Amino acid sequence: MTEQLSGTTRTVSVGGVLLGRGSRVTVRPRQSADILDLALDGRTAQVTSVEEDYDGRVLVAVALEGDPGRELGTGAQIGHRFYFTPEELEPLAASAATARPKVLVAGIGNVFLGDDAFGPEVAAALLRRPQPDEVHVTDFGIRGMDLAYALTDGYDAAVLIDAAPRGGAPGTLYVIEPDVPDDAAPEAHGMDPVRVLALARRLGGEPPRTLVIGCEPGAVPTGDSPDLTAGLSESVRPAVDSAVALVEETVAELIDELRQKENTP
Repeated sequence: MTEQLSGTTRTVSVGGVLLGRGSRVTVRPRQSADILDLALDGRTAQVTSVEEDYDGRVLVAVALEGDPGRELGTGAQIGHRFYFTPEELEPLAASAATARPKVLVAGIGNVFLGDDAFGPEVAAALLRRPQPDEVHVTDFGIRGMDLAYALTDGYDAAVLIDAAPRGGAPGTLYVIEPDVPDDAAPEAHGMDPVRVLALARRLGGEPPRTLVIGCEPGAVPTGDSPDLTAGLSESVRPAVDSAVALVEETVAELIDELRQKENTP
């Protein structure tokens, strides 16, 4: 069994099979593993990332298939993601094929600023619904740096959900493909989609094609000392269900486009 880490694509070769995000494997912990790892022997899992520790050792993070919290694992949440060395994993036959396209769906916004909570509300609604294996839904809140890193972590496309004031009636939904100028200023602690994409580039990666599902807000406190207001306004809350349907439709179209691109000679 050989292993070879590619720092640019974050993959590792195990027995001649290239494993990366989305690859399916069987877990085979070594006999020296702890009792929890041994309890996972024979379980099927999906690779969420290939990483290196401080000593330069290659580790593969996986989320278990059949875990009710698997989406938390694919979203890099602690408790639903497990680390193994490459020799502790057996690639499944399907892993030899090209990995399925991966789409990140990210809710962004501050839940304490009125309608700015639109993104997190839609993400929470999506997480209550079954999603295709190609789709990873995460509520990033106001964690701009985390989102920037996620956008450079091997996704083929991304959909960001956010409040987007564009002059329409409150609750109006938009599908926006943001243009990121070369001179766009990155911002490590903000959640403006253009600046987050600029930050992703500054971190050394090229973000995937990214669309924004935006909602015209009705009430977002502003100013240096905004009043904290939890919960969406009455004019925006009905748009959550419509946004869920729009996100799922948009993601399905993106996956179809990616599959067609893969099958084009």
